Amino acid sequence: MESAAEKENILKAVRAAFEHERQINLHRYPISMDFDEGVLTLEGEVERLAVKKLALGLAMAIPGVTGIVDRLRVRPAERVGDGAILDGVRNALLQEPALENCTILIRSKGKVETARESLYDPHAVIEVSVADGVVLLDGHTINLAQKRLAGVLAWWVPGTRDVVNGLDVIPPEGDHDGEITDAVRLVLEKDPFLDAGQIRVTTRNAVVTLEGLVHTGLQKQMAENDAWYVFGVDKVINKLEISGIA
Repeated sequence: MESAAEKENILKAVRAAFEHERQINLHRYPISMDFDEGVLTLEGEVERLAVKKLALGLAMAIPGVTGIVDRLRVRPAERVGDGAILDGVRNALLQEPALENCTILIRSKGKVETARESLYDPHAVIEVSVADGVVLLDGHTINLAQKRLAGVLAWWVPGTRDVVNGLDVIPPEGDHDGEITDAVRLVLEKDPFLDAGQIRVTTRNAVVTLEGLVHTGLQKQMAENDAWYVFGVDKVINKLEISGIA
């Protein structure tokens, strides 16, 4: 068990790492921290998913931190109730052609209802619940692409503060950079606000690089966000250039 001084030193080291990272704004988006027996608890709201992932990576790199309890949430553009988020995720999953072989279950107030029973064989089962803006996906899919797509669709729903993608892949499927690249490309193509044909995607060691052209700074940020939403992406390098021509 750490002494009080050791705990304080680790918390100071984490805070210093955050303060030296320009994308983490502790003044505007404060993060509370607690440390006990090697486990660091982080809690608060951050501006974007990229900031959350960056904070978690910096914290894990601090000597003495052996585990993290992640209670960081992404601040949504608009506050939406859990019921509306649940409806949005359900509708997004039901309307996605690539998930038509999925049974969709909705858990709310302790009860599970079937939104769609799949007649396909084999078929996937996705159970959705929402608590305090956090979407939980449980069950299984038949491939990694479906797991990733379900997670992104949940992130796209207004009000979502975090997505816990607990979907298993049955049968198990090995992951690699090519799979991540294909998933990011698919997500960019499905985003109606982007021209995916102008964006090149490459992946190396789970680090995604985006290159090419977008029309606005907002689209540049949206494309980066889409890449971050893909399960398995560790980092996004955004080299997109702004053409200024809509």
